[in-house]
Amino acid sequence: MQAFPETNLVHLCGSIAARPEYSYTSRGQDFFRMPLEVLRLSGTADRLNLLLRREQLGRTPLDESERLSVTGELRSFNNRREEGPKLVLTVFVRELAFTDEPDHNLVQLRGALCREPRLRRTPLGREIADLMLAVNRPYGRSDYLPVICWGALARRASLWSTGQRLMLEGRLQSRDYTKLTEAGPLRRTAFEVSAMEIEEERRDTIFAEGLDGGGFSSYVNLRR
Repeated sequence: MQAFPETNLVHLCGSIAARPEYSYTSRGQDFFRMPLEVLRLSGTADRLNLLLRREQLGRTPLDESERLSVTGELRSFNNRREEGPKLVLTVFVRELAFTDEPDHNLVQLRGALCREPRLRRTPLGREIADLMLAVNRPYGRSDYLPVICWGALARRASLWSTGQRLMLEGRLQSRDYTKLTEAGPLRRTAFEVSAMEIEEERRDTIFAEGLDGGGFSSYVNLRR
């Protein structure tokens, strides 16, 4: 994986699963939420939430089953209501267009671990590591993004400490699960980035040509 300058980049191609619905108003702008279904190679569909501004909807009227290409950023916010997941992920849309391209799902992130990785095994015995990556926005806020990785990569990731800076590439996925409550079982959906490649950023005393003194110059590919 080559180094990329973006801190937070998402590119999706998929099918509109429902019409946009009003979500909230901030600083005089209305925002709408809309689900996009993106197929995996296995045929399973990830239902991913897009966040769009009203003017984007005005420029591109959207109907169910239309196919879209979307470029944006992965955003998180804490859900303080009692119902629903506590951490909500959406794709903040920067650009969108109709497309005939096949389904596509790519996430590239640069950030720092904000809690210790957790290594565990699935019921089928596969090793998996849970990470939480803090990714800064340009104006001071941060998004806290759950990441999973598998196998040998999970074992290497479990050795990292809070604060380790990483670059990663993977896909955004949805996962249904059942939460047991006093009122009975509740069906929930979690969102996470499934990392295919992760590179650890190391600060060297000799910087690569073209980088200034504050940059990162070497990347250790941990996919192997």
